[in-house]
Amino acid sequence: MEKVRYGILSTAQIVPRFVEGVNQSDVGEVIAIASRDLKKAESVADELDITKAYGSYTELCQDEEVDVVYVATYNKGHYEAAKLALMHHKHVLVEKPFTLKVPHAKELFELAAQNNCFLMEAQKSVFLPISLQVKQAIEQQKIGRVHWIQSVTTYPNVEHIRWFDSLDAGGGTLHGSGSYPLQYMQFLLDQPIKKYHGDATRKKGKTDTQVNMAVQFDKQVLGSIFISVALDIPSKLTIYGEKGRIEIPYFWKAKQAVIYNETGTVEKLVGGFESEFVFEINHVNECIQKGIIESPVMTRERTVDTVCLIDQLYTEWLEEDN
Repeated sequence: MEKVRYGILSTAQIVPRFVEGVNQSDVGEVIAIASRDLKKAESVADELDITKAYGSYTELCQDEEVDVVYVATYNKGHYEAAKLALMHHKHVLVEKPFTLKVPHAKELFELAAQNNCFLMEAQKSVFLPISLQVKQAIEQQKIGRVHWIQSVTTYPNVEHIRWFDSLDAGGGTLHGSGSYPLQYMQFLLDQPIKKYHGDATRKKGKTDTQVNMAVQFDKQVLGSIFISVALDIPSKLTIYGEKGRIEIPYFWKAKQAVIYNETGTVEKLVGGFESEFVFEINHVNECIQKGIIESPVMTRERTVDTVCLIDQLYTEWLEEDN
């Protein structure tokens, strides 16, 4: 079977973990990496055993041996980097958040369609074995009809993200982590978000340090999402049904979940792995080899809707400053 060859735009902290996932995938391999600083690209390439290093994103996108480009730049840079790759007829996997603005998201998907290129927002959580088991448990009514989903995500150490406080760069807790629970909940329920409201704690002109959101789905299911860099408490997603609940600690990289039912019975779900990225990468590779340009799991609609929701909330918060 032919290899799917990856080129990476950026030398961000996520890159070594992504490369590990590609190396563990069935047919993927990383053959190139690019940075605006050639020495940095060469250093990371040497560290991760990547054959080619480039001092510009354009040079990598011009490499005819690269099949798919992984965009891991800072948040605002996602749009320009993905557009560059698509204009060079490369398949593209873009880290979340996909883009900061809705027109940019729509433009990228239109460009991908015009060039017959695969395009997907990176959302590793929905491809994990545990996620599939939890989804099946919900469909099998193991906790009865679902009424409420609660997600808590905290990560108090953001000092290494130099642009975290910058609104223009796409910093903040909602930009950084909002798409994870928003899309994960929709994946588990097979339902879109119909209504939403959100509040944030932040200083005027700065990004958000905490977000609390209320969402409502198609079938009257409610959800709540709390994200914070101010607190250090356990991160967990809980699905509450008429007959029990399912708890998933650190759902975006979960290896286990627990089902509690009304009789007091406990059922543990287990799905181990070495790299949480490998399942997403196998999905990308399969789509590309089959000539599929839109993921049937991480769809264009779900990505664009999420960009729209997050952008709308930031717009509302900024209007409150005036």
